[in-house]
Amino acid sequence: MARPEKTAAVAEIVESFNDSAGAVLTEYRGLTVKQLQDLRRSLGENANYAVVKNTLAKIAANEVGIDGFDDLLTGPTAIAFINGDVVEAAKGLRDFAKANPALVIKGGVLDGKPLDASEVAKLADLESREVLLGKLAGGMLASLSQAVYLLNAPLAQAARLAGALQAKAEQDPSILAGGAGTPAAPAAEDAPAEEVPAAAEATETEATDESADQAAESTDA
Repeated sequence: MARPEKTAAVAEIVESFNDSAGAVLTEYRGLTVKQLQDLRRSLGENANYAVVKNTLAKIAANEVGIDGFDDLLTGPTAIAFINGDVVEAAKGLRDFAKANPALVIKGGVLDGKPLDASEVAKLADLESREVLLGKLAGGMLASLSQAVYLLNAPLAQAARLAGALQAKAEQDPSILAGGAGTPAAPAAEDAPAEEVPAAAEATETEATDESADQAAESTDA
């Protein structure tokens, strides 16, 4: 391989490492072209399965700072660069290897840390992201239902009080005005006397004085 082609191939592997959440190294010796195609289809969007040269993969791994790959990069090697759910990708590889023993899972890397074959198998035994999110959501809903129950207890009491007040107000609307009920009308004998306006009192006084003056004049005559 010419140097420019080699450099481009290493750069492509480096980019795949950097863009992926993890990677699983496999040996595909004995698999047919059709089986490799089936494997790629089974992984779907979760991983990109690429055949690589060991020497170039070693260089790329060193460039991205991954240690422990040299011993794994032997024989015909293909790497599943995981772009989606890591657990689902590991499950897909495990299940395909069970159905096709020619596929050997040698190890991998997750978050920059190397994994051996047993650790990849343990990763495949984990529950998927969707299942874990479902359980998390279920736990959150359970906690929320308990919180709602606690909050609704005093609210229910307030609603009952409001209902009782409304029923009472329908019977006696004065309650809504702050009163204790509609007061009874005062008795006739208890009604206060009608007040005489001051102007009327002055007119009556003036008339009395005028009558007295006329009487005095008649006496003098």
